[in-house]
Amino acid sequence: MSEWFESWFGEEYVALYPHRDAAEAEHAIELIERVGLRGSGTRVLDLACGAGRHANALSTRWKAVGLDLSAVLLKLAREEAPDADFVRGDMRILPFRRGAFGLVVNLFTSFGYFEDDASHERVIEEVARVTERGGTFVLDFLNTDHLLDTLVPYDEREIGGRIVEQRREISEDGRFVIKRICLRNDSREYTERVRLFEKDELSRMMSQSGFDVTAVFGNYDASPLTDLSPRVILFGTRR
Repeated sequence: MSEWFESWFGEEYVALYPHRDAAEAEHAIELIERVGLRGSGTRVLDLACGAGRHANALSTRWKAVGLDLSAVLLKLAREEAPDADFVRGDMRILPFRRGAFGLVVNLFTSFGYFEDDASHERVIEEVARVTERGGTFVLDFLNTDHLLDTLVPYDEREIGGRIVEQRREISEDGRFVIKRICLRNDSREYTERVRLFEKDELSRMMSQSGFDVTAVFGNYDASPLTDLSPRVILFGTRR
C-alpha cells in the first residue's frame, strides 16, 4: 500500500499550489547566511526539494544538490534551478557518501510525513551520516502551538476554474494534522498528513543523531520562537 505523499506531490499538487514564491525562499536562505555556517558549506543538500525554489536560491551561493521522491516536482526543479543537480530518492535512504555535505536543509515543513516515528528518526540519522563533522543541518518545521490555535477546519476556493474544498482536523490521538483536499468538479480527493512535533521533540531527535542544536528561530526574519511564531527553525552542528 503506497503512502499518501507518493501520489499527492504530482501534477494536481502543482496546479493547486501555484503560489509558492521565490521571495519567501530567498528569505529562508538569507537567514541561513546570516546565522553563519559551520563546516565548509561548499556542497549543500536541499532535502525534499520539491519544485526547486529553495535549490535555486541555494545554487546562487553554493554547489547545491536537491533530492525529492516526486518525479513531477523534480522536472519542475530542473527548470527552476538549472545550476543545481537533482536526484530522485527516499529521504530515509540517502544515496550519498558519508560526510558529503557541509550544509543540509529541510525547509517549509518537508518533514513529518511518515506514520511511524522510527522513520522520522531514520531521516535525521541519514542527514547526520551525510553531513560532515562541523557541518550544519537546518530543519524548518511548522510551529505546533501556533497551528493548533489557528487551524481553519474548512475553506473553499476556486483555482483554475475548479472548486477546491479543504478540510483540516487533528487526529484523535493528537499526533497528526490531517488535510483533505476535495476537487468538487470531478469528485477527486487527496489527503495530507503531517506529524505534529514540538520543538523539544525535534531537538531530541537531532541530538540523538549527532547534532548540537545551536540556534532556534520562529520565522525567517530571525525572530525568537514563541507560541505565536508560525515556524520552528532549528540549526544544528554535526558533532
